[in-house]
Amino acid sequence: MATLTEFSWLKQRSGLSLDQLSASLGFTSRTLRRYENGTATPRPPVIEALRRLASETDRPHHEEFRFVDLFAGIGGLRRGFDGLGGKCVFTCEWNRFAQLTYRSNFADGDDHIFHDDITTIEADEVPSHDLLLAGFPCQPFSIAGVSKKNALGREHGFKCEAQGTLFFDVARIIEHHQPQAFLLENVKNLVNHDKGKTFSVIHRTLTEELGYNVHWKVINAKSFVPQNRERIFIAGFREKNDFTFDNITLPDPMSGPRLGQIFHPEDGTEVPEGHFTTGSKAAICDRYTLTDHLWKYLQDYAAKHKLKGNGFGFGLNGPDDVARTLSARYYKDGSEILIKQRNKNPRRLTPRECARLMGFDEPGGSAFKIPVSDMQAYKQFGNSVVVPVVNAVARHMAPYIEGQTTVLESGQRLLAFA
Repeated sequence: MATLTEFSWLKQRSGLSLDQLSASLGFTSRTLRRYENGTATPRPPVIEALRRLASETDRPHHEEFRFVDLFAGIGGLRRGFDGLGGKCVFTCEWNRFAQLTYRSNFADGDDHIFHDDITTIEADEVPSHDLLLAGFPCQPFSIAGVSKKNALGREHGFKCEAQGTLFFDVARIIEHHQPQAFLLENVKNLVNHDKGKTFSVIHRTLTEELGYNVHWKVINAKSFVPQNRERIFIAGFREKNDFTFDNITLPDPMSGPRLGQIFHPEDGTEVPEGHFTTGSKAAICDRYTLTDHLWKYLQDYAAKHKLKGNGFGFGLNGPDDVARTLSARYYKDGSEILIKQRNKNPRRLTPRECARLMGFDEPGGSAFKIPVSDMQAYKQFGNSVVVPVVNAVARHMAPYIEGQTTVLESGQRLLAFA
């Protein structure tokens, strides 16, 4: 097993600070400090990744790559790519609460541009970049979004004036700047929306109109976090290469982590945090336990639909389970992911547990800042991407991104549940 001496020696050899190692390895500075002072023992993958970073010391450095973060939300795509050593030069996000969370977690310099409405900026106002990231709005293409718009008699997909055409704002920026690569993220149903016509338009725009070599893959996050969450990732490259998603390294989804790993332990090993946990044992606050009225409503609702043969109802989970998909509506009643409690009604996850469930924090961690209300936090995490999934995709794309850095070449930020 690795010793403190080896960790300290490798850290010194790498020439990296704890903050830099945190960005590359995917662990908080607090955890790395514990490895350094001997109060915790790093697992073998941590030492192996640090060896690779240290071995790069004598290699020549390349200019860091520049990237932009469109429809950024709270920075899930960026957080997955930050460990590669690139520099984010432009961020676009319209929601003011998401902006607050984003700005609280990314310390950007004066040369970084933050814009709100992508439809109001000209393509030449966006800085030049090597990589474009965009989690363009998925509501018009999602199963839930389509069902809602159908019920209201509204158009969806590219006919949805509110969001469906925002993909073309991504396209016009790609057309103007011709970045070396891009990564787009959306819901799994994008592929099947309107009998495949929506995805066909997207693919044709990216390939025939913009001239990119495009690859896509639907990835289930349960390989990395205890959550069933399928999302499509669309990677494009300006130049032909041998990139393929067929050989991406993903852990076995059937052997992934379980919910118990992201729960507050409630045994005093955590420091109480805000209104999430309280007391000497950092117990989960009562505010997250469902009221008798709400719990009865959810049970009656589920029973009614069960009689009709429908699958509607709540998801009741224990520490050995994998959750349903966390949605932006989680703040309403928490029904998709309810947690069993002994001699009490079920509870919601706390926002901190949601941060762990989405991979923004490692299990037991609390580095990601949550400066907004619970309602906004639930919306933000429910709308975001699972960071370890993005990190896996980033490492897979790294050799094909122009202007790589040394860290990018070693490309070894560890996954949150490694």
